Amino acid sequence: MDFSVKPNGGSPSPSSSTTPHRFKPSAATASDRDPMHSWWESVSKQRSRILSLSSLLSGGDEAPISSLADSDRPALSLLSSRPAYSLISASLRDPSSGSGSDPLCQWLYETYLSSDQPLRLVVLSFLPLLAGTYLSRIHSSDSSSLPSLSGFEAVLLAIYAAEVKSRAGKGVLVHIPDLSQPSLYHTPRNGVDRSRDSNHVASVGVLSPQLEPQVAVKSTKRAGIVGVGMQCYFKEISQMPAWSKLELCSFAGAWAGQDCDCKEKIDGEGDKVLALTNGFVDSSSSLNGSSEIEAEEEQVISSNGVGVGGGGVRIPLPWELLQPILRILGHCLLSPLNSEDVKDAASNAVRSLYARASHDLNPQAILATRSLVNLDASARAAAKTASAESVGGSSNVNTPSKSKKPEILLSSK
Repeated sequence: MDFSVKPNGGSPSPSSSTTPHRFKPSAATASDRDPMHSWWESVSKQRSRILSLSSLLSGGDEAPISSLADSDRPALSLLSSRPAYSLISASLRDPSSGSGSDPLCQWLYETYLSSDQPLRLVVLSFLPLLAGTYLSRIHSSDSSSLPSLSGFEAVLLAIYAAEVKSRAGKGVLVHIPDLSQPSLYHTPRNGVDRSRDSNHVASVGVLSPQLEPQVAVKSTKRAGIVGVGMQCYFKEISQMPAWSKLELCSFAGAWAGQDCDCKEKIDGEGDKVLALTNGFVDSSSSLNGSSEIEAEEEQVISSNGVGVGGGGVRIPLPWELLQPILRILGHCLLSPLNSEDVKDAASNAVRSLYARASHDLNPQAILATRSLVNLDASARAAAKTASAESVGGSSNVNTPSKSKKPEILLSSK
């Protein structure tokens, strides 16, 4: 199997032509502008990719996947199918997976290069499992005896190359507000500094630097390439299924490599946070099949030999990799649409990463992880208070109240 990644960060561009754009055939222009034609072309491409995926799975288990091709939105049906995710993830967890001859890796690679956004979402949903398995294997003690992982690396490079192309040589910047200047939301306490209005320059922070094209995953670039993939995952995280987020939380906690009680006793608040966490264990989850998700998470731990916060493979976590992971965990912790299973898994992962940062004496990581721990504790305390108030309010339903006088409606003759 030939995995080729173009240095320019994308698939081969069409051959240049000296014919001006206005002289292109009108039929092609009309078809490009026809939304029905574009929709049908996208659906046909998605169905073709799903049928090719079903042919890769052996043992007659491809039926749950092949039936998804008949949907009006095949790729989104595949994205939201738990049985399909379980079948594909089982193949990715196989000890022989990830090699250059792995047909599933080739399918993921070619699917992401198809530039069809729903199909790209499907590939990104498997990124936590793929990246987690890859990093855990590459940093294991017996990595020298492992088979080649060039298949995993090809998928990571495809995602990286697409992001390089989309950024067009620019970094991701964030504008930091100057609190000394008034805004829509506040007025400076010490008054407005008019002397800075004319020559004031907004502070700009670099969220992600300019990316360089890569044709191979070198050891010095590995964390950056995986980190860019996590940034792409974060941009689409609102469309990622819960089981994909659980995979990332499991691996993030395992990567910390901490097996100590310090993550549960942060400044003496361990009992308090644990009580808040346990208060949600028996709560009803908004996700159907939460028991299946828990069973899947246990399968992840047993099949990979890693667990959240205990016995995992401790991997290097430079900021270029840790930052996008923490942004994803922040969403898992605080998004109101996430199930309690996802929030609990993210809370465990964040505390493990905080313990790792504390042992490493990494001030940047300590500040970020501790902030998430505090936000998680505050959100759980607020939710517990609101739940208690709602229970107290419902207990007064049978309290007799003063009857209202009947309303008298006046009408003109």
